Amino acid sequence: MATTVTTLEKTTTIQSDDGMGGGSPKAMTLRSPLLTKKGGKGGDGSAGAKHQQGMKCCGHRPCELVSYDKLPEFLKHNEFIVDHYRSEWPVKDALLSAFSIHNETINVWTHLIGFFVFLALTVCAATMVPMEFEASHSAMAASTGPVANITGGNALVLRSYSGDGTVVAMRALRDASVAADTVSAAAGHRVARWPFYAYLCGAMFCLLMSSACHLLACHSEHASYVFLRLDYAGITGLIVTSFYPLVYYTFLCDPFFQALYLGFITASGAAAVAVSLLPVFERPQLRWARAGLFACMAASGLVPILHKMLVFGARPEAVVTTGYEMAMGAFYLAGVLVYATRVPERWMPGRFDLAGHSHQLFHVLVIAGAYAHYLAGLVYLSWRDVEGC
Repeated sequence: MATTVTTLEKTTTIQSDDGMGGGSPKAMTLRSPLLTKKGGKGGDGSAGAKHQQGMKCCGHRPCELVSYDKLPEFLKHNEFIVDHYRSEWPVKDALLSAFSIHNETINVWTHLIGFFVFLALTVCAATMVPMEFEASHSAMAASTGPVANITGGNALVLRSYSGDGTVVAMRALRDASVAADTVSAAAGHRVARWPFYAYLCGAMFCLLMSSACHLLACHSEHASYVFLRLDYAGITGLIVTSFYPLVYYTFLCDPFFQALYLGFITASGAAAVAVSLLPVFERPQLRWARAGLFACMAASGLVPILHKMLVFGARPEAVVTTGYEMAMGAFYLAGVLVYATRVPERWMPGRFDLAGHSHQLFHVLVIAGAYAHYLAGLVYLSWRDVEGC
């Protein structure tokens, strides 16, 4: 006859006779791995199980930051950033990681904040109303400079645009009758706004896609492929739409060159998006090729700018807008160089993992360049609203 006893050591002891009668019983002890708790001190193991589950992310994978060496190939983009990576995190945890510290946190927030800044600028641009002021010589008696010398028969027509606190004012000195005609004509007609809004939408799309890519590309290889393509499309969209205010308003009275330049940059942008769909395009070895493609697209903007200065070089509007566009180009060029050379992290690998690495600097320079072009757009609007074609 056999009995079963469970010991404190989570063992099972089976005792039985030898079948001969009167003999001593034989014992055999069995240990079940299901009843063994590693590292525990007594108990039934439930506490250890709960601890192990707490270390899991969604009950499947550990949500922990890893080093560059532990990344799958599709996440290896910059070997000089050596730690604090998220690797194949679930979507929910990847989204929530926007509020935690890792090597993409600043990348996410620089362009996400930039998106909301440009959204606010777009709302301001959509709601601002140009204001015309006609000031007589008596009202400007206290003024200094050339304006103070206006005779009583002349007037100052001032059109102001205020988007983000920056006021761009265009002044035109005319005879009293000419000034009145200008104000009445401007009140009845405003130049088309769609090129300016197209640029603002292109900037917001670029910033939002960049932020989404840095936040969610760590989820899987497929997610990385999709979001990187959206990121490249956003960069292309920003470059292409940057041409629209420049070309449309500069050549408002010359439809041939207007259509030529707009058609060229739009076709170039479509070709760049098509090329970016190739899987080989995202390889780290082609970093310079990617930077070169986008840089060449942006550099082609020098052609309509030079054309503008040849035709309108004597006008202050052309000089001011060209200054903003040169500032934009300088910011973008600096960003491309930082992105391609991967400085400063290449000089001290691991030192700039969380803050200060090249991609974060690239993001800041992109926002600065985009804002410079926004200011140029305000000048274009005020110029053509006053003058038309």
